[in-house]
Formats: sequence, C-alpha cells, structure tokens
Amino acid sequence: MSQAKKMKNQQSEICKMQKSKCFHDGLKIFGDTWTLFIISSLADGEKRFCELQRLVDNVNPVTLTSRLKKLEKLKFIERKEETIDKISVTYSLTKKGAGVVPVLRSIESYAQKYLG
Repeated sequence: MSQAKKMKNQQSEICKMQKSKCFHDGLKIFGDTWTLFIISSLADGEKRFCELQRLVDNVNPVTLTSRLKKLEKLKFIERKEETIDKISVTYSLTKKGAGVVPVLRSIESYAQKYLG
C-alpha cells in the first residue's frame, strides 16, 4: 500500500472518530429531557424563570436552575438581569442555542409521523 493511501486511510479514521466524538458530546449536552424542553420553550422569545418552570412541566426549581446554568455556561442561552424595583431575570437563546431549534422541529415532525 502506498504512503499516500495509508495517509488517506488514517485521515478517514480520524475523521470518523471526530464525528463520533462530536455526536457523543452532543448527546451528553442534549440527552436529558429538561434541556431540550428549555430550548424549545425559549424558541419563541425570552422568558422569566417562573414562566420557564410552568412551560417545562413544572420542573423542580433546583433542576431548572442547574440546566439553565449549564446552558448559559455552554453559551446556548443568555441570562439578563434588570433592576427596576426588584431584580428581574430573563433567559433567551443565543445564536448557538437557536441553531438547535430546527433539530427539535425535526424530532417533533418525526414523532408526529411515526409515533403519533
């Protein structure tokens, strides 16, 4: 086998491993139900914590806080604090977070077609 062919095969294997790692990393981020519900709930605009809690099947506040912090750290959502009379916190999707919305729409479409 020529050196060029060996190099091409090695590059192909590395590419497969990288794709697999990316897929694995994506599953780690989006593999829990609450995270996907949060992103879906923010798809139509910013929400306050209490709104998100109601929209996300009355998720436990500790769980919601944990997921929001994780998504903020990963830059999928933005947290804004405003102080008028009291502190008001809102959450919204970043461009990176909004990129997940078409995937969620595809999952919904698939579920309606094959599971509904």
